[in-house]
Amino acid sequence: MTTVAALDVGVMAQLASLLEVSAPKPGNVSPGRSFSDARYEDFLASAVAIGAPLAGAATRPLGETIRLAVEATAQWTSSNTNLGIVLLLAPLARAAGLEPHGRLRDSLRRVLSATTVGDARGAYAAIRRAAPGGLGRAGEQDVAAEPTVTLLEAMRLAADRDTIAREYATSFEITFESAAPALSRARADGLSWDDAIVETFLGVLAAVPDTHIARRGGAELAAEVSERARAVVSAGGVRSAEGRRAIDALDRGLRDDLHLANPGATADLTAAAIFVVLAEGGWTGNRGGQDAAAR
Repeated sequence: MTTVAALDVGVMAQLASLLEVSAPKPGNVSPGRSFSDARYEDFLASAVAIGAPLAGAATRPLGETIRLAVEATAQWTSSNTNLGIVLLLAPLARAAGLEPHGRLRDSLRRVLSATTVGDARGAYAAIRRAAPGGLGRAGEQDVAAEPTVTLLEAMRLAADRDTIAREYATSFEITFESAAPALSRARADGLSWDDAIVETFLGVLAAVPDTHIARRGGAELAAEVSERARAVVSAGGVRSAEGRRAIDALDRGLRDDLHLANPGATADLTAAAIFVVLAEGGWTGNRGGQDAAAR
């Protein structure tokens, strides 16, 4: 059987982004749940836009791929819909493209260790183009200036305040050791993609305070949201009627006009986990099981 890992990584990146935004994750944009400055359709367009840049991730430097993906997104939406996703998926796509039949995380480690100052310049340009809210200023290697260290070194400097940077510094520890295994287990248990993605999202949010919330609303708010996510998980999450009511209540409680409590970083990590599961055959594997059951 042909596995997803042998197919176009651009398609996997698109599918991961589409599945992520289509699942009704609390506090995030999903079908029927938009923000004042970003609609569900904007995220759909963004997901499709990154396909071509990420499909060629193995053929060009990482920083250039990040920049091209953000620029492609900007052709379709004026909002920052996917900077975090691009920053996470670009090295994963490069790793998958360079070694399509190898161990993805081992390949990823090599991709990250080989980053250059040029990669940092490309990523910094992409971040400035996307203009994420609540970014603030850094004492060293601020994105408003030109970097003088490699992309991995720059991410290590930001790892204590940004979850995505921490993923770079730890070779995607949350993605590979928590989120992707949780998603695989949920799918193996028979959960739909939507439910499995929401369950994965809630598990990550419960364990890791969202740094997007911390930047916009403060560390105390981020810790409070994680505590509320733990309560939802304890209530059963997507697997019980009580848990689903708790999810709906959490979603209502996280929405405000300024989106201060939007767990955007957790959504980005969830997208990365989906990509990993797809790269490991999670789409054709599940489809094959369904086909066999139908026969």
